[in-house]
Amino acid sequence: MNTTQLFNKPTITLKRTVLMSMMAMSLGGISLSIQAQTPAQSNQQEIEQLRQEVQALRALVEQQQAQTATVIAPVPVSAPATKPVMKIASGAEFNLYGNIRADASYQAEGGSAARMYNQINAVPLKGAGERSDEFKSTLSATRLGMDFKAPVGAGDKALSGKVEVDFLGGAGFDNLRIRHAYMSYANWLIGQTWSNFAVPDYIPETVDALVYAGGSIKRTPQVRHISTFSPATNLVLAVEDPKDGSIKQRLPAVTARLNHKFADNLRVSARAMGHEKRINEDEKTAWGLGLGAKYDVVPGTTLKADYYHVKGDSSFVSYANPGVIAAANGDLLQSEFDSISVGLTQQFTEKLRGTLGYGYMSFDDDQDYIDALSNKSSANKDLWQAWANVFYSPTKPLSFGLEYVYGEREAFAAAPNGSKTGEDNRINAVAIYNF
Repeated sequence: MNTTQLFNKPTITLKRTVLMSMMAMSLGGISLSIQAQTPAQSNQQEIEQLRQEVQALRALVEQQQAQTATVIAPVPVSAPATKPVMKIASGAEFNLYGNIRADASYQAEGGSAARMYNQINAVPLKGAGERSDEFKSTLSATRLGMDFKAPVGAGDKALSGKVEVDFLGGAGFDNLRIRHAYMSYANWLIGQTWSNFAVPDYIPETVDALVYAGGSIKRTPQVRHISTFSPATNLVLAVEDPKDGSIKQRLPAVTARLNHKFADNLRVSARAMGHEKRINEDEKTAWGLGLGAKYDVVPGTTLKADYYHVKGDSSFVSYANPGVIAAANGDLLQSEFDSISVGLTQQFTEKLRGTLGYGYMSFDDDQDYIDALSNKSSANKDLWQAWANVFYSPTKPLSFGLEYVYGEREAFAAAPNGSKTGEDNRINAVAIYNF
């Protein structure tokens, strides 16, 4: 029963009592009137008077019923309020999102204090300027974003897009930078987002805001087209600007990615890349292949793996040696490498999950390439890292992570003290509030 009904119930009862009293009085009046009649009066008068009394009583009853129905009619319940969406006069809709992220790290052994996140390819060699026992913290990975959608032309098609920034720009990772800025319509995308070749979908989860050895989180300006062959298969073609500052660029890179879902718990992605690399007027063609897979072994247990083979490029896959360099005689020499990352994530409870991961990169031992390097101890023969982490989310907006990572790099040439190995040994922690 609603509030209106509760407050009006005594009123309804009173009106019904008055109505019954009036009915009794009317009937009593009719009886007295009949008794006062003499036998000489006309029966027609009695009948007519009785008819008038009954009609008046009926009208009174109907009026009272109408008033009672008005009083007890249910109050309409408004539909629950929906989450407000920002709109402008053109009909475009906007949705703001983001997070506040605080990272901290205790570095037992590792790289430069100016860089908070992973730098396995550049950690000092043992005994050659090592950095030990350092605490680091930053909020530079805090993120702000906006999704938008706007009607375009006739029909149901709409232009959609995203603008997302964080503060990981610049050498010290303290400047505002664009992560994503693109618009998409139908099967086309124009703007900056994840590279079509170096996708992050198959990288095991880390607390570190950057990936570990064997992975890549490359974002590039691009023009992309998607062709859907079936609900389980599509092909994505793109031309991308990889922003490779080590070469003179005449043409964009061309990338292709074939995605296929074999079952609800298994999907794979095969990728290819080609790019012309130029130094002065000399040129070489860089190319690469990639293969990623995600497999839900059982509900709550997920296996991810990602593999790359690349020749002549260091712009797509993280921590690679320079892709192409010039020898003393002007010849262009290319680096070639294989990399892999693999990890297992377990969802222990609704609020707790953890990951074990391993990443490895191996570079070809090309003596001509090595001889042409200006600093042989800064280029790597092998890189590897292993990590273990846990994430705890007490409520949906909040997430806390703790991680231990250990890795090593082996250089092509030794430091002056004879060491060829550098070490990365850290404990990472993160607190994230999503909004």
